[in-house]
Amino acid sequence: MLHNYHTHTFRNHHTRGTEREYIESAIRNGFRTLGFSEHAPYRFPDGFISYFHMFPEDLENYIQTLLALKEEYAGRIEILIGYEAEYYPRFFDDLLARITQYPVDYLLLGQHYIHNEIDGVYVYEPTDDPEVLKAYVNQCIAALKTGLYTYLAHPDLINFTGSDALYRAEMERLCLAAKELNIPLELNLLGLRAHRTYPSARFFHIAKACGNTIVAGIDAHDPDCFFQPETFAPYQALVTECGLTVTDNITLRPVHR
Repeated sequence: MLHNYHTHTFRNHHTRGTEREYIESAIRNGFRTLGFSEHAPYRFPDGFISYFHMFPEDLENYIQTLLALKEEYAGRIEILIGYEAEYYPRFFDDLLARITQYPVDYLLLGQHYIHNEIDGVYVYEPTDDPEVLKAYVNQCIAALKTGLYTYLAHPDLINFTGSDALYRAEMERLCLAAKELNIPLELNLLGLRAHRTYPSARFFHIAKACGNTIVAGIDAHDPDCFFQPETFAPYQALVTECGLTVTDNITLRPVHR
């Protein structure tokens, strides 16, 4: 891998290490591009706080820190400024209005909830409810149709335990929509490192059959993520099993209001 667009910072309250430590580790391991994509600073009403997102008041520091490091490391590695952002239609315009006041290179779609965090469902919790699966696919497709997302992170995050036939039909619908819109799907290495239910062979067999572009994403939560042989062995096994061609070099989509 030479490029990684899925990198977090301590501002999401569950990641360790400084931006500089991530950058130095990426350089040591031969990366040419490091994109930071912190969980977007959504602002919710009635005092609701999301503790896995960057707080809105941390946005200025996030930007200024990365701009300074981008200049400092110019010529050694390309530093990009992005966000991993759910598509919450009720709050999305407000988010765009705030983040586009600053330089922003790209968005990744990481749809952890359907609807939103106030009145929605966390999709990594096991569910056999067909309506949750359909809502997840519908919301992801609606997000991709905005044209603002560079790729779909961990598309197989949803932990659906119900009908295999329904899972295949719905995920095929998602994969075909992404292909039509020319938006890559991410094979997420954090899932491998943490032994999660994703990335899943059942999903990537579907993506392979649909002809999707697959991008590798480290989803870095600590500086050591850029070289972990115990991760890359199962990664290669999954790629081989599903017959995938994986890239880490993609075209960024501009972000605007």
